[in-house]
Amino acid sequence: MIDRYFKLAENHTSVKQEMLGGLTTFVTMAYIVVVNPQILAQAGMPPAGVVFATCISAAVATLVMGLYANYPIALAPGMSLNAYFTYYVCMQMHVPWQTALAVVFCSGVLFLVLTVTRVREQIVNGMPDCLKHSTAAGIGMFIAFVGLRNAKLVVANSATFVGLGSFSDKEVQTACFGLALTLILMARKFHGAILLGIFGTALLGIFRGITNWPTAIFSMPQPSSTFLQLDFRGLKHLGLLEIAFAFLFVDLFDNVGTLVGVCEQGGFIKDGKIPRVGRVLLADAVGTVFGALTGTSTVTSYIESAAGVAAGARTGLSNIAVAALFLLAAFCSPLATAIPGYATAPALILVGVLMSESIAQIQWREFSEAVPAFITILATPLTFSIATGLSLGLISYTLVKIAAGKFREINTLVWILTGLFILRYVYLAVG
Repeated sequence: MIDRYFKLAENHTSVKQEMLGGLTTFVTMAYIVVVNPQILAQAGMPPAGVVFATCISAAVATLVMGLYANYPIALAPGMSLNAYFTYYVCMQMHVPWQTALAVVFCSGVLFLVLTVTRVREQIVNGMPDCLKHSTAAGIGMFIAFVGLRNAKLVVANSATFVGLGSFSDKEVQTACFGLALTLILMARKFHGAILLGIFGTALLGIFRGITNWPTAIFSMPQPSSTFLQLDFRGLKHLGLLEIAFAFLFVDLFDNVGTLVGVCEQGGFIKDGKIPRVGRVLLADAVGTVFGALTGTSTVTSYIESAAGVAAGARTGLSNIAVAALFLLAAFCSPLATAIPGYATAPALILVGVLMSESIAQIQWREFSEAVPAFITILATPLTFSIATGLSLGLISYTLVKIAAGKFREINTLVWILTGLFILRYVYLAVG
């Protein structure tokens, strides 16, 4: 029954392989269980309530993706969106977090409407091929850079912006060991190489005294402090249309970029399109609505899913494992978050390598294809934003096609998105 529902044989996978992929995905994104409450707490939200909201919204959205869309793409509250929620909406604009949650809820409902009317599906499928391939490569560069930063191999430098970290740092040494271990296992085609690399690095960190064993295993969730605390009455007193649009905008294009990147990595894209993309997009809409009700910022697809795909996940069955682990994390958050950032860093770096293979599918000899692809690949890691890389790539695509006299290659969707992106940057310039 499991084989028929998830089409395991058709996707050349097995229950064991899917469970391994799901476990790998969860381990690489488990940091959100701790980081999200830390960020939202600065907006005044109770951390204990946010822990529960983070885990339950991630579990629900991930289950919808796995059971309804049958893709190994996990979801959770987005990092860039929780930062926008806290630092701009709540702290800079002085919007109460209860009202901000109401805005997130409204944006989630709008996601649902755009998904049901297939507007979001048309956006994904209307993307030019060169941007699909370059987005995947750009995300590969992006997550590799995140991995290097988490490993402290790349650090801030006032003279050159970034520089090489110090090898006298025990975390750097341990991350380098993990990178070498994972690389060797992958080169030898060892099954579960990424997961073994993560665990091996974490254990070495514990033995070296730079990481502690979990202080506890179980902790009871406390949902009441954030559950159904939305303040819809505050919406009429504030000009929150811009905020709702920002949540919509960032989630829409971060999600599109992530979906394209992971689907490129897993070989899911057929004839330039993502099959069942309408079902895929429904997952983050449901997750956002559910997350706002329970007490967290916008839920979106996670690029860390690429680690699970690299470990062998090919169907939504792996998402069952991810969702179950998130539910378990709601009760065992000290155990779930024991893996330090430097231990998952090697996985992110090497997954970035794997994702960069899509560069080969770009028509580099065609100037009007190469320019937008290059800008997308370059801008994504340098601006630390998938959405920005994608938007700059789209604008440059339209510009270079016009310059080359290839108007017919610009579809209606690209014209509309280019106009919207230009207006957005104009607004930011004069705002």
